[in-house]
Amino acid sequence: MDANTAQLLSLAVIAVAFYLLMIRPQQKRQKEHQALMASLVEGDRVVTIGGVYGTVRTLEDSRVGLEIAEGVIVEFDRAAVARKVDQ
Repeated sequence: MDANTAQLLSLAVIAVAFYLLMIRPQQKRQKEHQALMASLVEGDRVVTIGGVYGTVRTLEDSRVGLEIAEGVIVEFDRAAVARKVDQ
């Protein structure tokens, strides 16, 4: 192999490694988060990305109303929900 071929081959290996280590896992996490957003229903217990725990009381296209204390409902952007909490 000459020097140009070796450089191109090493660049290709770096690009493949970057895809496998960075881009693909991020896409997987994004798909999982979208599935979580689609599966939310009223009554689910969730935690937001800010660490606020609450129960889903209202669902709109881009908002979710969380009851964080009895009678206290706070609206969050739907994307702010990090995960469901096992009850």
